[in-house]
Amino acid sequence: MVSDQLLLVLKLCLLALLYLFFFRVVRAVWAELRPTPQIPAGGVTTPVAVPMRKRGKDVKNAAQTRQLLLREPAELAGKTWPLDGEVSIGRAAGCQVTIDDTYASQIHARLFTRDNQWQIEDLGSTNGTWLNRHKVSGPMVIKPGDVVQIGNTVMEMQ
Repeated sequence: MVSDQLLLVLKLCLLALLYLFFFRVVRAVWAELRPTPQIPAGGVTTPVAVPMRKRGKDVKNAAQTRQLLLREPAELAGKTWPLDGEVSIGRAAGCQVTIDDTYASQIHARLFTRDNQWQIEDLGSTNGTWLNRHKVSGPMVIKPGDVVQIGNTVMEMQ
């Protein structure tokens, strides 16, 4: 037989778990319905010029400075993000490349350099990252002209 005190404790635990579940659902819905910040008129950022140094290695690295160009959605086309070091892509405010796409995860993918080559890696997103219409399953080399798709957002490496 189970004592009344044990049943009461089990009921309270179940009730606490139920409230926690509803809290998580409401929080997820609230995050999706929150208004997004408005983009200033024009919506296009200009790339920052990187000064070139006169030493051989620095000139080579400065020449490899790349940027991401937003191609779709059409209303935001032309926006650019300079790429420097490691760059995270996603919906979270802490990402260097913030995209407003419901199919994107909070921190969806990352771009980074390894062996003087830019690479892209999916960070376990639900809907995946696509490079030139191929699903990114691990770090993949990305070159100028390559197209990255995350949900409905399409970007081009320049």
